[in-house]
Amino acid sequence: MSSARKFKEFIFESAIKISGLASIFIVALIFFFLLKEGIFLFRSQSFAGFLFGKNWYPISDPPEFGILPLVLGSLLVTLGAAVISIPLSIASAVYIAEVAPRKFKEILKSGIELLAAIPSVVLGFIGMVTIVPWIKTAFHIPTGLTAISGSVMLAFMAMPTIISIAEDALHSVPRIYKEGAYALGATQWQTIVRVVIPAASSGIMAAVMLGLGRVIGETMAVMMITGNSASMPRGFLHPVRTLTATIAAEMGETVQGSDHYFALFAIGIVLFLITFLVNMASDIFLHRKRK
Repeated sequence: MSSARKFKEFIFESAIKISGLASIFIVALIFFFLLKEGIFLFRSQSFAGFLFGKNWYPISDPPEFGILPLVLGSLLVTLGAAVISIPLSIASAVYIAEVAPRKFKEILKSGIELLAAIPSVVLGFIGMVTIVPWIKTAFHIPTGLTAISGSVMLAFMAMPTIISIAEDALHSVPRIYKEGAYALGATQWQTIVRVVIPAASSGIMAAVMLGLGRVIGETMAVMMITGNSASMPRGFLHPVRTLTATIAAEMGETVQGSDHYFALFAIGIVLFLITFLVNMASDIFLHRKRK
């Protein structure tokens, strides 16, 4: 191997290593910045009161910073989005990977990737003029700005991510698995259900976790169509407020250095930890898939 080639390989390896370390360093800086600002809240507020308090009244006297309604609102919307998006996404991925004709498959994959590029604020507007009025009429409720409206829109936003990654996982199943199933007399659907999907289960789970990670961190769409009611959730047909919507709605109105300001950063810490755990879980599933 020539010295010039060794030098090029050294440059590329160093660039990749520096990029990886820089990514870790940036994530650590973000967490440190959130922690530096959010930790000051706990000088006047207990951690248990912040995490399990049922009242979010930041401008009352005295103020109350309980984020339990916000956490439950986020979980409710995420649960609804998961129930809607996971079955549809896995079914779509199976169709694209195993059933669709080759030419049609490429068109579908390109269309799904384009859906992922639509800005969330545009989807929020679409939800306001389509889903919200339909929910109000279909369920005969005073307003369509409810948790179920946010769940439907977030499911639509999560589906491109889940479909793309799940389709890749299904496509990577060794062909010999399917040939063996056909040789034993299995039909196409028996092979898909009993061989292909179980073999790709780790990759499918990783796709689901990454899709839900986007749902948890979404801001504009849920702020526009979930009603923004910072009270304890009473079900899918009632307004809720999520953690992300609270930060987006209130950060511009807070006084820098106030407890309200620090509380919003503390919410950011909670969100950071939730998304970190979700992404770590998906990474674990991906490593299981490789093994």
